[in-house]
Amino acid sequence: MTGAVRGGALLVAGDVITDVVARHRGPLAPGTDTVASIRRVPGGAGANVACWAARRGGGEVRLLGRVGSDAAAWHERELAACGVRPLLAVDRRAPTGTVICLVDEGAAAERTFLTDSGASLRLDPGDWSDVLLEGVARLHLSGYLLFAGSSRAFVAVALKAARTHGVPVSLDPASAGFLGQLGTERFLSLVEGVDVLLPSRDEACLLAGVSDAADAAARLSRHVPLVVAKQGAGGALLARSGEVFARVPAVPAVPRDTTGAGDAFTGAFLAALLAGADPGEAAEEGCRAGAQAVEHIGGRPPAPA
Repeated sequence: MTGAVRGGALLVAGDVITDVVARHRGPLAPGTDTVASIRRVPGGAGANVACWAARRGGGEVRLLGRVGSDAAAWHERELAACGVRPLLAVDRRAPTGTVICLVDEGAAAERTFLTDSGASLRLDPGDWSDVLLEGVARLHLSGYLLFAGSSRAFVAVALKAARTHGVPVSLDPASAGFLGQLGTERFLSLVEGVDVLLPSRDEACLLAGVSDAADAAARLSRHVPLVVAKQGAGGALLARSGEVFARVPAVPAVPRDTTGAGDAFTGAFLAALLAGADPGEAAEEGCRAGAQAVEHIGGRPPAPA
């Protein structure tokens, strides 16, 4: 293997999760009932990114993850239906990860997660083989993998292999809450060698230790060559070499569920980048995908008409 293959595949390594989405209107009523609309849908940041990348099209998309035997077949079918080639390790000891997504149906459709990572963060170095990089033009890592010991070790092995074989690596930090527990200095040391970082506004500000998103993106770009800070309704900021060089506006949308909007941006951005778009053009595609994502329920692309 001599390096990234031009026009090759996108390999995503990350979490595959079963989402239980509960949409309610107004505050929850502690100690009693709150009326909600509840659906079970496939999710997980890594899997969502892969599905949105496949929807954008332009090349093969593969997804490496770990699931429990309880839902392995269902997740394989759902990934394949989105055009993703599933490479799932089946864990016989832990169930598939589950996230309860509480979505307030108010104007912002903001969501709160209750997360049981289950098998997803049990991905370990034994699940990696350099053969996985054959035909791959880019490796993308879900930041959730940094939040458990075995999957952190997996990230280290995957990053080393990608550097050895000349395959560029992108990473989405995934969770401001978990980042706070991990620590920013540790995070930045763990992602050394990544060429594209795709944080949300809150993640970027937390990692940079500042409150201004543009300042945060600029500071982070001294550590990572390209930083793409996702701002939700504020669009995206792109920074390199300590300076913001592009601001991409959001696409107007009427939000129903913001779950997976950042994943949609990341998937479309990476697919466009692999297809030859420059970072600004790729961010425009990311914003379009993010707008599509918030207008339907769940973190995956809507089914074709």
